[in-house]
Amino acid sequence: MSRTARDLRIGILAMAATAFLWSSSGLFIKIIDWNPFAIAGTRSLIASGVIWVFVRNAKFHFSRTQVLAACANVATMLLFVAANKTTTAANAIVLQYFSPGLTAVLAAMILHEKAHVEQWVAFAVSLLGMIALFHDRLSGGTLLGDAMALLSGVSCSFFYVLMRMQKQGNPLESLLLSHWLTATICAGVSLFMPVPRLTLASAGAVAFLGVMQIGVPALLFSLAIRRVSALSANLIALIEPIFNPLWVFLAVGEAPGPGAIIGGLATVSAVAGASMITAKRTVALPAAVDS
Repeated sequence: MSRTARDLRIGILAMAATAFLWSSSGLFIKIIDWNPFAIAGTRSLIASGVIWVFVRNAKFHFSRTQVLAACANVATMLLFVAANKTTTAANAIVLQYFSPGLTAVLAAMILHEKAHVEQWVAFAVSLLGMIALFHDRLSGGTLLGDAMALLSGVSCSFFYVLMRMQKQGNPLESLLLSHWLTATICAGVSLFMPVPRLTLASAGAVAFLGVMQIGVPALLFSLAIRRVSALSANLIALIEPIFNPLWVFLAVGEAPGPGAIIGGLATVSAVAGASMITAKRTVALPAAVDS
């Protein structure tokens, strides 16, 4: 196996693992009886400790790309938290996951990474899959909440592109900055909200979120974004909501309905198929150039 093929495989698997761990947020957040800013801030503070172990020699040159990537991640996390409080969770998820379309445009303009036909097909099938997954929970929501969900999708697109711009550097530095900033903002907001009640269950759940839902995925995401395109990473992340029913099933034995199964299979199949086709094309390109 060539080095290019090996790097692509590592990148795809790392991004899939990232999406899987990200998906645990819904279940564990429900265990914590805190306001969302206390959860987000504590989670980011713990995650920053995990990341710091791997970037002790971090170089914060505060370049425009490094800072903007951090700000985009902060905006994505906080807007999504706020959207979940002001509209339905299903609306927030579906609206945010329109982001690959914008990522495709931004990546072509800024990174010169053009989208392929299979990626557009995967995007379309994935959206239909998520609508099937959440169709019974989609509602009119609220204008403010839906707007924030859309904005979180926009900031998410910029995040993928800005992180990809650092593929020759260390994207973890932007992630570390983003979690410090998130923890600081949330600490300030939490001063005006009820004091969180610390229990063994809440402490364990928030520790899991900080380490396994945000900290470890940050390391995996950094590994992935240096090996796959911004659009490929964003498309693979579309499988994140598919794993939510799996976590619920493992925790409480609640089996997903037919719509969730159909939507999940459609999304996973589309993303996996597009990833394999794009990987083959990318690996074949150097060989064609060499010949």
